[in-house]
Amino acid sequence: MVSIAQKIKQKALELGYEKCGIISVEKLDGYKEKLEERIQKIPESGGFYQGQQRLVKFQEEFPWAKSVVVLAVPYCGYYIPETVRGHIAKKYLLDTRIDENTKEYHNSTAFEGYMRELGIRTATNRKFGVIGLRWAAMQAGLGLVRQNNFFYTESGSYVNIEAFLTDCDMELIETTKLPPCPQNCDRCIKACPTASLCEAYTMNPLKCVSFLTTFGGRDLTKEPLAAKFGDWIYGCDVCQDACPMNHQKWVGNKEFPGLAELSDTLKAEHILRMDEQYYKEIIQPKFFYLMPDELWKLQVNALNFIDNAYEEKYRTSVLEARSSAYPKVREMANIIFQRRSL
Repeated sequence: MVSIAQKIKQKALELGYEKCGIISVEKLDGYKEKLEERIQKIPESGGFYQGQQRLVKFQEEFPWAKSVVVLAVPYCGYYIPETVRGHIAKKYLLDTRIDENTKEYHNSTAFEGYMRELGIRTATNRKFGVIGLRWAAMQAGLGLVRQNNFFYTESGSYVNIEAFLTDCDMELIETTKLPPCPQNCDRCIKACPTASLCEAYTMNPLKCVSFLTTFGGRDLTKEPLAAKFGDWIYGCDVCQDACPMNHQKWVGNKEFPGLAELSDTLKAEHILRMDEQYYKEIIQPKFFYLMPDELWKLQVNALNFIDNAYEEKYRTSVLEARSSAYPKVREMANIIFQRRSL
């Protein structure tokens, strides 16, 4: 007889998931220790990781949870338009977690519906997770975490991890055959533009380009690392792209729904001319690590990119930004104006 766990895995694979494993909630206990380890290595990161404590205490909200179904689905099959390539991180451009236009989103909701049809109670959080996703995926045997702190399957690190708490007592652990990081390889560490990735498996999130252009970095004019962001406006892919274990993993032959039409509006000069309504209705729901009232932050990010990659074609955009309704945008534009003697 096919067990419920086996039925769940079979359904996941039918829906296009690359991996599916199931673990008991007890196997998540080590996540707390890993968080504490990170804080000990980088004490100034304590405030950042404080927000992750909810992932340790998930049973306070879900006392009925007995197991976790963990899944991985690659996004490396999608094409990245040239206008945003190297400026907006792939993960954010191809975020299927809440994008109802994507096949992956519908597969996720269909998968959850299937479990409920089996009489299983479920809970998830598609934006931020209900548990430590990378840790759970490792415990489920779906792959491994490499030196750059990203989780890898056979598709490399370009995978989304999903997890569903269930009230069903079951387990189905996979076995990964992925090789460890090559001995003495430090490409990801050397490539990190802000030295956030300071040693293997160790990073300072407060120095990370992705953090500073999404969750944090709300005063870039005073951020000494801003000049090292290079061409990044939102997020960063450098440590993943530098990794030899990601070599030739990006296929990029499928069109992501709506991305071709959206990509032109994400040029720096167009971001600076973006109106509030378009930002709130189109951009912010996709890049939800920014708040609905933070168009100004995205525009400051765009100006920082312009400063780092300055060309004469950006002169008009900088001059216009000096008259912005947002004080932080005006401040950044004026700094560039003075620095470039415009």
